[in-house]
Amino acid sequence: MSSEQLVNLVVTVTLVEMMVAIGLGVTLAELRAVAVNRGLLLRTTVANYVVVPAIAILLLILFRAQALVGAGILILAVCPGAPFGPPCAGLARGNVVTAVGLMAFLAASSAIVAPLILPILLPLVAGDQPLGVDVLGIVRTLFVTQLLPLCLGVAVRHWYPTVAGRLKSPADRASAVLSLVTFGLVLAVQFSTLRAIRLTGMVGMLLLLASTLAIGWVLGGPAAADRRTHALTTSLRNVGVGLVIATRAFGGTPAVTAALAYGLVEIIGSVMVALWWRAWGRAEESR
Repeated sequence: MSSEQLVNLVVTVTLVEMMVAIGLGVTLAELRAVAVNRGLLLRTTVANYVVVPAIAILLLILFRAQALVGAGILILAVCPGAPFGPPCAGLARGNVVTAVGLMAFLAASSAIVAPLILPILLPLVAGDQPLGVDVLGIVRTLFVTQLLPLCLGVAVRHWYPTVAGRLKSPADRASAVLSLVTFGLVLAVQFSTLRAIRLTGMVGMLLLLASTLAIGWVLGGPAAADRRTHALTTSLRNVGVGLVIATRAFGGTPAVTAALAYGLVEIIGSVMVALWWRAWGRAEESR
């Protein structure tokens, strides 16, 4: 088995396990609460599938990113619904229930939306280099590795809540371990390319992260807790889904490296912002 085949296998297994773990922690009541809030769903859809990809394309053009690097960043830009959203919302003293519902909505919808809009957006950052993706192939892959495991987890939580409660903690620990293994493996395979990332590339990724936080905050609603929740939900992209698409469409290229690099930046940056919001909230309460 080649290193790229090993990466594909580990990334796929990690995504499946993470989606099951997410589903085990989501109740139908939480999904229903988000589903009936049409204003929130509309703002979330616009933020994650319109504004964030648009800003990513603008920054990629502005920084004159290489075609495959742009493809990797753009893939993450169209893949919201990260499982780190609810924990970060809790860390920031946001609305965890809303974060759970939004995460499930985005994780489910991105399995269909991301493969459909990527072929439309990729030519905008490809320049003279033709970049294409197998839309039906990616939809099938994400349906099997993302949507079905998520629905399975939700079904177990709904019909067998006791079983789901027993499985949730081990599933979360397995997700953490598998995520570390995946990041470590991709880092090892792509280390030389990651090391070549220039300062301008890092600045561009930080600007994209800041923009996603700002957009999420602006569209988050009137309450501060909801704004923090929406900002973090928008900034945290689903690295597992992004890596599945990147390794399937552009395996062994800088696209995978770029997706991993921005994944690291957005996770670390979002956690730091969540910690700052938590500290700021404590300071406000002590006054």
